[in-house]
Amino acid sequence: MDDSSSADAPTTHSAKAQTALITHDKIRARAYDLWERHHRPEGYEMQFWFMAKRELMAEQEQRSLAPWPEGKLWAAEGD
Repeated sequence: MDDSSSADAPTTHSAKAQTALITHDKIRARAYDLWERHHRPEGYEMQFWFMAKRELMAEQEQRSLAPWPEGKLWAAEGD
């Protein structure tokens, strides 16, 4: 049995847990949007990829730190 799987288990606020929720498709779509907004420069694929990933991670972190709306402890069905 390989013990590395337990060592790689994500923690609550680890970078690995953060990126696990951000899919390749989300990064690709954001990177493409950034590339288009910057007038489609050639040779900057990796820069836009990492910029997109950083933006998505920052947005995810903001959502995780946002306070619960007053009076709501759980999301109601249909909300």
